[in-house]
Amino acid sequence: MLRLTSWTAVLLTVTLYFSSPTIAGSSAESKAGVFLGEAKTLGNGVAWSWVERDADGKPSAMGVAFTETALTGLQETPPPYLPGWEYALALPREAGVKPFDHIVLDWNPTGHIPPGIYDVPHFDVHFYLMPQKEREGITATDADLIKCKKKPAANFIPADYILPDGTEVPRMGAHWIDPTAPEFNKHAFTKTYIYGSYNGRVAFIEPMMSKAFLETKPDVTEPIKQPEAYQKPGYYPTSYSVKYDPVRKEYKVSLTGLTMRK
Repeated sequence: MLRLTSWTAVLLTVTLYFSSPTIAGSSAESKAGVFLGEAKTLGNGVAWSWVERDADGKPSAMGVAFTETALTGLQETPPPYLPGWEYALALPREAGVKPFDHIVLDWNPTGHIPPGIYDVPHFDVHFYLMPQKEREGITATDADLIKCKKKPAANFIPADYILPDGTEVPRMGAHWIDPTAPEFNKHAFTKTYIYGSYNGRVAFIEPMMSKAFLETKPDVTEPIKQPEAYQKPGYYPTSYSVKYDPVRKEYKVSLTGLTMRK
């Protein structure tokens, strides 16, 4: 098993991945292809962003992928200022997906609130609809806390979702949860889907999954509850998936069924 211990190894892994004819780029006859974005070290492995386009050049899926080795060598304690460690990943320049600006993969070694639900080691994958500079300016304190608590109009959030007190996080915003999800109904948390807001706007959408769930090497796709309307035009997912590829020995967390919304 490959163990990444230096930037040389990281760059070698990413170079090999980019050169793979089964995944990267598109042919002259078709606009279809999987376009790779920014890559960063994660644990003893590598994580990267990607966007898939269909034959017409329209985005059909997007997400993050990371090598199997990324689940080892992870930090065991959170940073002093956030619940988890942040890995910001730019989307591929030649294949962006509006209204999304960038992706942040967060590793939470001890989980976060609420206790008894999400306080287990897990990953959050934030797909942000705001510029990275604006996101980094969120402090969730003092006057900025008021911006975090300002809700979007109800039709921009799916009907089942609620905004509990205390879910405001620096560099993120406020987190909306679905109380009908299994983890709030006497089932252990494995995976879920969160909406986020900041200053009256939808700021991100967020699949979450436990490290223990990833270690089962899942292959699941779930429908996403949809809002009645959208604040920004662009391509939004109708489902998300968490999958392990035994051939490539990597995981993918994807937004799938991307559909243009106006």
